[in-house]
Amino acid sequence: MEPHFLAAEVSTSTSRGLTITLFLVFVAITLAITIWASRQTKTATDFYAGGRQFSGFQNGMAIGGDYMSAASFLGIAGLIALYGYDGFLYSIGFLVAWLVALLLVAEYLRNSGRYTMADVLAFRMRQRPVRTAASASTIVVSIFYLIAQMVGAGALVSLLLGIKADTTFLGMDAGTAKVATIILVGALMIVYVIVGGMKGTTYVQIVKAFMLMTGALVMTLLVLAHYKFNLSQLLGDAAAQSGKGDAFLEPGLRYGVESASASATFYSKMDLLSLGIALVLGTAGLPHILTRFYTVPTSKIARKSVLWAIGIIGTFYLFTLALGFGAAALVGGANITAQDKAGNTAAPQLAQVLGVDYLGGETGGAVLLAIIAAVAFATILAVVAGLTLASSSSVAHDFYANVMRRGQASERDEVRVARISALVIGAVAIALSIFAQSLNVAFLVALAFAVAASANLPAILYSLFWKRFNTSGALWSIYGGLIAAVVLVFFSPVVSGSATAMFPDSDWHFFPLSNPGIISIPIGFLCGWIGTVISKEDDSAKYAELEVRSLTGHGAH
Repeated sequence: MEPHFLAAEVSTSTSRGLTITLFLVFVAITLAITIWASRQTKTATDFYAGGRQFSGFQNGMAIGGDYMSAASFLGIAGLIALYGYDGFLYSIGFLVAWLVALLLVAEYLRNSGRYTMADVLAFRMRQRPVRTAASASTIVVSIFYLIAQMVGAGALVSLLLGIKADTTFLGMDAGTAKVATIILVGALMIVYVIVGGMKGTTYVQIVKAFMLMTGALVMTLLVLAHYKFNLSQLLGDAAAQSGKGDAFLEPGLRYGVESASASATFYSKMDLLSLGIALVLGTAGLPHILTRFYTVPTSKIARKSVLWAIGIIGTFYLFTLALGFGAAALVGGANITAQDKAGNTAAPQLAQVLGVDYLGGETGGAVLLAIIAAVAFATILAVVAGLTLASSSSVAHDFYANVMRRGQASERDEVRVARISALVIGAVAIALSIFAQSLNVAFLVALAFAVAASANLPAILYSLFWKRFNTSGALWSIYGGLIAAVVLVFFSPVVSGSATAMFPDSDWHFFPLSNPGIISIPIGFLCGWIGTVISKEDDSAKYAELEVRSLTGHGAH
């Protein structure tokens, strides 16, 4: 079967009109939710934790909304469409990671803290240095994650507006138009956080999770119906149209690639192992996911919300299989890479083809594309709001209120600083994402996972479970893991020395792996251990208090 050649370069006025109208309708709805929530946001608890009023199901939906980011919808579908079997490894890793979060982190954190990860770390340590370190780590992880969302937004809106290489849009060439898109989308997202706080962000995430699950389900059913639910035929067509043949359905297209050089083969296999470790351990260290455990009244509901999240997210990742292989079969690998080299637009392009098939003609394609693109846009919007909120909360609550003002800041001042820092962090992410447009968004998120697992996870686990752990150990583990991960990424093929790097014309890389997890995560744990044993500080009574608190919730706010 020949792949469809897209009627939708979305160049017709009908298509653009529909798309823009749907976008504006969605933006109006979410802005209304945010403005409503801002009127309910009266205290710091409201701004940071949504007043702790959410049920397990609501918080599970919001966690799903936070987690099913542009990486999940656009990135994984794109990786499966371009690399088949190897792309699906991301789905497995992102899902299995939730077991670590559920079993080791969720309940203890909810019982022990108030608003941020640093509340737990600082409980039995010296407040100021630990909160400073946690704040720095939160900002770095959030910015890595934010870059992925902005890149996804740029690719998506470029598809909708028909911006392709060698075309102009409103007098701008394609590159300038994409940059303008990223800046505008980023600015819109920052508004949501500054105005709505956690309550507005949570409701936007719940709405978005529902929309995303519905959109993915509809597309999955349409793909399967197209093949009369014959999975064998779907996979056969996907392999044929991918341009990779039978290799598309076997491991080794992206990771573990066998090559003439023994060292290149070894590094490719190590890259797969490194990716797996980062994905599985990263979730339990992600600041914007950890803050979600504070938006519920009790630890029991925190645990329930993670179970709901696992169910929602697991179902969604099954849908990504149909979306990825469906895009390979019905759109074709060549058409996907022609629009976006990293494959970030595979799912919306598939929506367009399905619209042409089922709704009839170019208008049908434009309608389904616009709906799915609005869903994807909502996905990016909600996740960026959650990330920006987590990082700005850390700056305001940890650094400003507890380090600079030594706990003397008023709630009003704290929330004001959070809003200012949301603006600054958002601006930095927008600037960096302009250079990362050539990278797949799921791949970019995997880097954020590696940094989170290297810097945050060792400190959290040691703090909760190691009696001897102290301030020196916390600082060593956070800064050691953070610096190791960031330095290795900077000197890896992700930033320079490869065709898809952020700076493809330069080459300063010496670290051969694309994901640093296999090196930087053990460094984080090792540094935590070294920092602890070289310090004489030991507060067993404080650990005993934290242990009781983390297990029972007694004394938590």
